[in-house]
Amino acid sequence: MLENKMIAFLGAGSMAESMISGVITAERMPADQVYVTNKSNAFRLDEIRAKYDVNTMPQSELPFEKIDLFILAMKPKGAEEALRSIKDKMKPNQVILSVLAGITTEFMEEHLNTGQQVVRVMPNTSSMIQESATAVVAGKNTSMANVELVKELLECMGEVYIIDEDQMDVFTGLAGSGPAYFYYLMENMERVGVEKGMDQETVRKIVAQTIFGAAKMVLEKEEAPTSLREKVTSPNGTTASGLEALRKYKGGEAISQAVEHAAKRSKEISEELEGALVTS
Repeated sequence: MLENKMIAFLGAGSMAESMISGVITAERMPADQVYVTNKSNAFRLDEIRAKYDVNTMPQSELPFEKIDLFILAMKPKGAEEALRSIKDKMKPNQVILSVLAGITTEFMEEHLNTGQQVVRVMPNTSSMIQESATAVVAGKNTSMANVELVKELLECMGEVYIIDEDQMDVFTGLAGSGPAYFYYLMENMERVGVEKGMDQETVRKIVAQTIFGAAKMVLEKEEAPTSLREKVTSPNGTTASGLEALRKYKGGEAISQAVEHAAKRSKEISEELEGALVTS
């Protein structure tokens, strides 16, 4: 379906580049069907064009009537201005997709013409290597065909999950912030290995492979983590001893609280941002 579509990125930062790279690398659509613009950084547009051979231009020169999907990829504080700038150029069958943290579908709908189709998405940083866990929330006017179009686009960056908007904060706590929790775990495992005399580069690879293998087991064996944990935990063995230490030092509670706190902060940021935009 993407092969016959035109997409335009309003913003050319790292997330826009991740998506452009995914689409081009996966050969899901020709580069000449991708348009990229930003507010003022012509050098960045030249950089993107040289790297991916896509169309770059000032927003005023975009062929609005040909674009099927517009992607908001600037900083969140620029969302209201961006929506206002394209509002009267949009047709009802065109879709606005936002990758901006804190910007809800309701906010977008309020700043566009009645009936406009909008989609909110949240990738995570693993989109850079096409391994993102990405959430999709459809606006109330968005057709299922266009939800599928967005899903196909985002699958160029990894796995895609369609969720309800009231689940977006907990998704942020799980997947948006989640990579950092694993990096923190890896930091501490790596530190112990180095303290015990192992080469840092070697131990880093061992830890990364161990986490990768565990994740792959969950995905491919389709077993619950609890079941897999129990299978590798022999009574009075090394794993049992390690798990006992995690329980003693409240490792499970710490992980749960990390998700809870990130989800809470996600909700606060969304409320703060929308409040600031409305009063600006």
